[in-house]
Amino acid sequence: MVTGAPVQRILVIKLGALGDVVQALGPMAAIRDHFKDAHITALTRPPFDTLIMARGLADQIIFDPKPAAVNVPGWLSLRSTLRSGAFDQVFDLQTSNRSSAYFKLFWPSKPMWSGIAAGCTQPHANPNRNHMHTLERQAEQLHMAGIETVPAPSLDGVNPDLLSLGLPSSFTMLVPGGAKHRPGKRWPSAKYRDLAQQLDSSIAPVVVVGTADEQALADEIVKDTPSALNLAGKTSLLQLVGIAKAAKAAVGNDSGPMHVAAVADTPSVVLYSNDSDPALCAQRGADVTILRRPSLDALNVDDVMQALPTALGGS
Repeated sequence: MVTGAPVQRILVIKLGALGDVVQALGPMAAIRDHFKDAHITALTRPPFDTLIMARGLADQIIFDPKPAAVNVPGWLSLRSTLRSGAFDQVFDLQTSNRSSAYFKLFWPSKPMWSGIAAGCTQPHANPNRNHMHTLERQAEQLHMAGIETVPAPSLDGVNPDLLSLGLPSSFTMLVPGGAKHRPGKRWPSAKYRDLAQQLDSSIAPVVVVGTADEQALADEIVKDTPSALNLAGKTSLLQLVGIAKAAKAAVGNDSGPMHVAAVADTPSVVLYSNDSDPALCAQRGADVTILRRPSLDALNVDDVMQALPTALGGS
């Protein structure tokens, strides 16, 4: 590409996971606003395409096939797909080893590239980038690429139909799940069950959300609370956004759905252990309370209940 030529075709890379994609909505909006006339393609994974398109942040989606290291045909196919996009500019918001490796697939005619790939034209050249919160890190990356203003993530305009879910008129969203390989990030299910019973009598009945793999966990939490609703594995990503927007409050582990609730400005209480650092990845929104203990076994239901009035504005 000739330096200084108008940017007409942009690739934005954001592969996952849910919380990371939600936090990238602001940077993606900044790219869209800065390059108003450009055609923007997002390289992502299902189901994040639905959220990106619902927010109007891309004109086209390419799904990342995630080829294994030894899958030569897969890498060649991905290379063909990327090169056929004729991209002038790439914004790598994933900045992982994998996404950085994709930079090499454009050889010999590489586009302008914002990220951390060796030899890229717009490197995020801050040696302390891994010690920054995601939002500040991505804003600085875009600043170094010439984009001055990066808004906060927003879920405006995402208003799915929730009628089929049978939601109560007022409810508290519970997020008891999280990454399988990091059990230390999960508050014990027995404490969620006790919390569900207390919320049912004091604030609002609970709606439990999560993945299909978390249905049994959710069943265990709601089994002694007849008014509670288990929607784990029963919603689309956009419906999850709608549930978070409709909830009176949200309580959950450090996980993607709690990023959704925070960005939706739902009063949120997020539970942290030393397995993750809120300084680097905390949920951000208008009303977020972080409760952290070295181990979540030490966090009591009363601690969470006491945090909820603050999150709900003292009600």
